[in-house]
Amino acid sequence: MKKTFWSLLYICFAFFTQLCLANTTPALWQVEKNGVTSYLFGTVHVGDEAMKGLPSYVEQAISRSDKVVVEVDISALSPMQIQQRSMPLMMLRNGRTLETELSSKNYQRLSDYFAQKSINIAMFSGLKPWAVLLTMVQIEYQNAGYSEQNGIDKQVLAKANAIGKPIMELESLEQQLEMFSALDNYADEMVNDTFRQLKDLDHYFARLISAWKQGDTDILRQYYHDAFDDSEFGQLNEHILLIERNQNWVAQLNQPMQQQSLFIAVGALHLPEKNGLVNLLREQGFTVTKRQPSQ
Repeated sequence: MKKTFWSLLYICFAFFTQLCLANTTPALWQVEKNGVTSYLFGTVHVGDEAMKGLPSYVEQAISRSDKVVVEVDISALSPMQIQQRSMPLMMLRNGRTLETELSSKNYQRLSDYFAQKSINIAMFSGLKPWAVLLTMVQIEYQNAGYSEQNGIDKQVLAKANAIGKPIMELESLEQQLEMFSALDNYADEMVNDTFRQLKDLDHYFARLISAWKQGDTDILRQYYHDAFDDSEFGQLNEHILLIERNQNWVAQLNQPMQQQSLFIAVGALHLPEKNGLVNLLREQGFTVTKRQPSQ
């Protein structure tokens, strides 16, 4: 069965088996136009203690660049700022509750899930379904020993800050959360996808994780095709969460990449296929080449 909404969230907040990044070779792309060289790196957002330490060739590319580009510069925000800016977009309005947004079956499934964690679902009554589902994912990460602190994005930001590289963000925190709200009418589909993903998490991601670690772009392409089906929900997912954002990012990056060297670190699923950043940049006249780790 194809996966949709949470397939992208998991590649953005990917669930990892034990690995050491120093012994992996995730793909790094070199992007050139008008004599200016930039870099494109697909990332994931959570990891464990064994994931500390970026590969040397990635650190070297960051050092060579004039600026580091990320989706959102979380390092510039305190936990309190993140909460203050996020909560208004996560809350339901006009008397709506989590229970009114879901079928009785799916509300009961969520209630049972949280009861097993000794959590009363009533505490989530005012939250949008996607916000509650993110909480579920975070619980599973924490139980397995994974956190955003060990994610690749944070390590890229830490490296950039450590050596004084300016940081550019492609979106605001609010923009990222608003895209989930565009799927509010598909709350039951999101719940179904989440439970499917959690049920076979280890099996489903084993091949994906291996592909990312080894920089296997062919398997990532296959995963992309498996991630979206032809339903209205599946196609809306692809458009809102990937295609529209990729097009906006390329529009933002086109001119800066011809003037200065950028190290661009975004979720790995944003790179492959015809609407991915690799192809969109080529359509803008850039030469995009997959680099070997020794380069």
